[in-house]
Amino acid sequence: MGALLYGFAESADAAGRLAQAFDIGFSEVSLHRFPDGESLVRVDRPPEVAVLYRSLDDPNAKLVELLLAASALRENGASCVLLVAPYLCYMRQDIAFLPGQAISQQVIGKLLAEHFDGVLTVDPHLHRVHDLSDVMPGTDAVTVTAAPALSAALGEVGDAVLVGPDAESRQWVEKIAAPLGCPVLVGTKQRSGDRQVAITFDGIEIVAGRPVVLVDDVIASGVTLATAARLLAEAGATSIEVVATHCLASSHDLAALEDAGIARVRASDSVPGPAADIPLAGLLADAIDAHRWIEEG
Repeated sequence: MGALLYGFAESADAAGRLAQAFDIGFSEVSLHRFPDGESLVRVDRPPEVAVLYRSLDDPNAKLVELLLAASALRENGASCVLLVAPYLCYMRQDIAFLPGQAISQQVIGKLLAEHFDGVLTVDPHLHRVHDLSDVMPGTDAVTVTAAPALSAALGEVGDAVLVGPDAESRQWVEKIAAPLGCPVLVGTKQRSGDRQVAITFDGIEIVAGRPVVLVDDVIASGVTLATAARLLAEAGATSIEVVATHCLASSHDLAALEDAGIARVRASDSVPGPAADIPLAGLLADAIDAHRWIEEG
């Protein structure tokens, strides 16, 4: 069964690493944007199986281009079109918090399920819905965690404490800390706005005189991590670093993290950027193999 991996220019490096890890060819999707904002997408003629790679940060434009690429692949001969989206957008809003709100998780989940035979993503930001297959009915929805790659990237951390800024981060902190044998501290967060948070740590005295690694799944604005870092520094942490699965933060946001006392920010290459120095190609290739998306013959 022939297969080819397709990727867009902004993530061609990470897509190429995945193609190399899985030992299949790579083809870049041709993209032209007209002055009015519309996009023209063209793909090389696909084999039977086409794997389309694109992280869905900055999602509103990317989603349209992704669906155009999927359509072009099917119309030009692919009988199976698979999506590898290391970062998956619109997963937070799983209920209507106020009357009249759209439940974006359901809308986007069903949209992707309609266009792809399988979807693979990394550490999706799910809350009340814990199984991606419930979000994307009728397609093979697969999630993997970046925790093994993040643990390996941290390596020897001495007597460091791994810290999660809020309850949602606990699952990632514990997975990363377990193979390293590090103690874990998790905070409690109250949010009053997109950039207004309050955090408390029960047992924060454990960080006194020790290095700290803050762990989270997504760095968006970085406000939560900056708030946590200031508390940890006040409690006597000797150094503070951050490791995360997805870094969406702007250069301005990263500078604010540095101002808050964070010496280094590291993230997976799920989203291109200056912090994205931990490759996920091996984990993604293993997941594709385990789910038998691409078979020889």
